[in-house]
Amino acid sequence: MSDEPDHESNGSAGSGRPAPSGDPWSRLPSMAPAVPPRKPGSGASARPPFVATAPGRVRAVAERAVDGPGAPGGRTVAPSPLDPGASHDPHGIHRTLREQFPLTYDPLLRAWVLSRYADVAAALTDDRFTHGHRPGDPPCARAHVDVDVEALRSVTERTAHVLARRIADRPQADLVADFCHWLPAGTVAAAVGVPYRDMMRLVRGRAAGALAGECGGQIAVREKALASFLGNVLADPDQTATLRDAPAGLVARAWGESLRRDPPVQVAVRRTRAEVPTSGGVVPAGAPVALLIGSAGRDPERFREPDRFDPFRDDAGQLTYGTGFCPAVLLAGYEAEYALRALFAAMPRLRLADGFRPVPTGLITRAPRSLIVRPGG
Repeated sequence: MSDEPDHESNGSAGSGRPAPSGDPWSRLPSMAPAVPPRKPGSGASARPPFVATAPGRVRAVAERAVDGPGAPGGRTVAPSPLDPGASHDPHGIHRTLREQFPLTYDPLLRAWVLSRYADVAAALTDDRFTHGHRPGDPPCARAHVDVDVEALRSVTERTAHVLARRIADRPQADLVADFCHWLPAGTVAAAVGVPYRDMMRLVRGRAAGALAGECGGQIAVREKALASFLGNVLADPDQTATLRDAPAGLVARAWGESLRRDPPVQVAVRRTRAEVPTSGGVVPAGAPVALLIGSAGRDPERFREPDRFDPFRDDAGQLTYGTGFCPAVLLAGYEAEYALRALFAAMPRLRLADGFRPVPTGLITRAPRSLIVRPGG
């Protein structure tokens, strides 16, 4: 993918500067907290707060500092989202950060780190943090006019069915390479009339911008979100059966649940305009802040059984997209819905290949790199 970032080495996450306009995570959308910020003395905020120290120094929570580094379960240095192995399994690191280091300075990221849902969700909308253009934020409704929603729905449905039929007769296929990689780009190409043979060459530049303006760079993010969504659905045969002929409303719930559990963008970088109190302490003014979207989505203070993919949960919430009108957000939802319908229509017995399980990887953006399936069951 010509515009896909280097997940492992891209420096924008730790530079403290806004990412270049072409980087999809620089426009991470926001969503207001679904629950009020934690009050002192209740829930996770009852945990001992941190003291914000100067960059380059990291302090432990008060009670751990007293007990010392040998205390059971205690740490004196916070783990980093960039630690070795984090690309394959960041959740243990996120858990430690939420529980013991809710506010800490990370020398590798060169930024303060927020990991709890309430703090991350608030930072994505708080005017005391800098903000860029993010799909689903209120500015999208003013920026995108004359968008034919039904046309977007139609081209998404048509493109999904074309792609599904191409792989239906194969004994084995990789949905990431053969489907997820093509659907978001193909939908935009069809919407703006780019010939199929020129799709991959043009759709990531002129054609994408013609449809979605500043949100055009979200194509790579939508690819990853779709791969995680299909992986979540197919990983559990019961979920597969439930969603095979599900109404649009249930598919939308499953899509939102996948964005919560496995967001395509794991880290957003902002900068404070003033001092900002958080559940773990006060973030200094003028400081770069790394918002751990992936950690926030699995915060047990906000979600019951946060590691579980459950489209029926009654505590739903995701931080990948805002709630305002935006073609990129619309297309992402349509692609999820019509991907399922097209794949199951062309391959009613579609399932993961024997012994295969989706393995998400990535530090800044994250998704399975392959989804090996048996189209014929």
